[in-house]
This record gives sequence, C-alpha cells and structure tokens, in this order.
Amino acid sequence: MGKTSRLAGAVLGVVALAGSLAACGGDSLEKEKGGTGAAGGSGDKGSLVIGAAAFTESKVLAELYSQLLADAGYTTSVTTVKNRELYEPALEKGEIDIIPEYAATLAEFLNAKVNGAKAPEEKPVASSDVEATVGALTQLAEPLGLKVLPAGKAVDQNAFAVSAEFAEKNKLTTLSDLGRAKIKVKIAAGDECEVRPFCAPGLKKTYGIDVAGIDPKGVGTPQSKQAVKDGEDQLVLTTTTDATLESFGLVLLEDDKKLQNADNILPVVNAKDAGDKAVADVLAKLTEVLSTEDLTELNRKVDAERAKPQDAARDYLRSKGLIGA
Repeated sequence: MGKTSRLAGAVLGVVALAGSLAACGGDSLEKEKGGTGAAGGSGDKGSLVIGAAAFTESKVLAELYSQLLADAGYTTSVTTVKNRELYEPALEKGEIDIIPEYAATLAEFLNAKVNGAKAPEEKPVASSDVEATVGALTQLAEPLGLKVLPAGKAVDQNAFAVSAEFAEKNKLTTLSDLGRAKIKVKIAAGDECEVRPFCAPGLKKTYGIDVAGIDPKGVGTPQSKQAVKDGEDQLVLTTTTDATLESFGLVLLEDDKKLQNADNILPVVNAKDAGDKAVADVLAKLTEVLSTEDLTELNRKVDAERAKPQDAARDYLRSKGLIGA
C-alpha cells in the first residue's frame, strides 16, 4: 500500500509496525484535483475540508466522508496531506475539519506528542480493546481541540498470511494453530520485525511460534508475498485490508489471541469547526455499515482495477443506499 509506518518519526519504534497507515513524507497541504477535490454539495450547511493521507485507503475513506456530507448539504473538498505529522496539526488549527483515522495508531501518536517520544513504549495507551483504546484517544485528543467520533467495525491492522497450500497442509486457520504446529517459519517483513513487539517477539511470546528468521523484503510488498507464494518464506506481515492476497494464493491467519492493537477506523474532527451533532450523525451512517471486507474490496477496486477513489466511494455509498443515485 505504499506506506512506511503509521507512526513515523518520534514514535517509529513503538506501535504499528504495519507499513499500513502511514506517513509518507512531504511538507504541504495538497488539494486533490478533480472528483470531490473541487467543492461538492449544496453548501446549505456550510463548508468542510476532509483530509486524506497519501495512500489508497485513506483517500477512499476521505472520499466516502466527503460525498456523504455533500449529499447531506455541506460543501466539501478533499485535501491530501503526506503524513500524520503534517495533517494532525492542520486538524488542530482548523485547516482541515475532518480526517479518517485509526484508533490505536492515533492514540499512540498523540501519546508521544503529549507525553514524550518514549511514552508509547513505556506507558502505552492503546490495546486490543477498542473501547478502552478509543477512551484513551479521546482523553488525549480533547485538550487539543479534537473530537473523536465512534469507531466502527472496520479495522486495518497488522496481519499475517501464509500460502493457502501451506495452510491446508498444516490445518492452519489461526496463529495459535501455527504455534501448536511447531513449524519453523521465516517471516517476510521489514527488518524491524525482529524487534517490534507486534511482530516476531509477539508471535513468539503470545503464540509460541518458532520464528527462524526475518526476510527483509518489506511489509506487504509484492516481493514479500511472492516469497511466501514460492515457499522461500512461510509467513508474510501485511494488513487486514490487503486486497491482493488472493492473487498471490495467500490467506490470513486469524489473530485469535488479539496480539494486535485495535486500529478500528473512526472520524476525528476539529471540535470547533466540525464538532456539531449533525456532522457526527451523517458520518455515523457510514461507520455503522463499513466493514473490513468492504474496505478491502474498495482498496482492490482502486489498486487492482485502477478505479478512481471518488468513483469507488460513490459506487459503494450508492450500493448501501447512503446517497442518492
């Protein structure tokens, strides 16, 4: 997905090793061209700027928010910002009104911002408990002028996949199954997997998995997935919304003991400019229906079928009856 780490910079060593959501460098707000990058909606209820990070999933989520709010009578635009270090301060200042976020990752980002770079490691606030994680996030966000809206069931977090053939041969559906199988596995991931608590150390401690080594081909990269497909490696670190697993003949193993933190998707808004109940009620319609599977399919449409994020978002919202035809 072209992302390095959700917690770039100060918090790089702590939470999400997932190359998942992330911060890709850059130093200015960039208006998206076309789609809802230009203002959309009637404007009867005011104007809102929705932020997106520079990767597919965030752009799709921003389009979903934008089009839903435009349909409800707001003038909306989507602004792509390279990373969290840039868009979070912009959200505080009101340059951005709304951003799609990930509960655990943002909680630890703000933990580091408020309590120091070592806080996520020494006193983490995120866990696999979504309610507790959102509660901690809310406490950190409110003094910064941010309002955290409820989290949905859609989640994008670290995940581990094996080849379908390997899973069938060894009767694997969960990470616990892999631990019980006592098979030596080499993990295709970033080299940091060796020390990150949610990768090799966590797999050993939580599941008893016999990690024989790390093949540093990257997080969820085609090279990593190909290595597992070819049998060079047995396990690949990717994310729960990876839309290309099937094309490599790979399947996810369930994180049945909840090693990973609760990176459920939720809207975060500037409390002053977008904190009213009307905005929350509109966005809740999406939060209540969007699933991890839906998000994976939206990613697939954009990444594999080359659909534009705004088109994929529009088709999805129409299919769920959330906007008019």
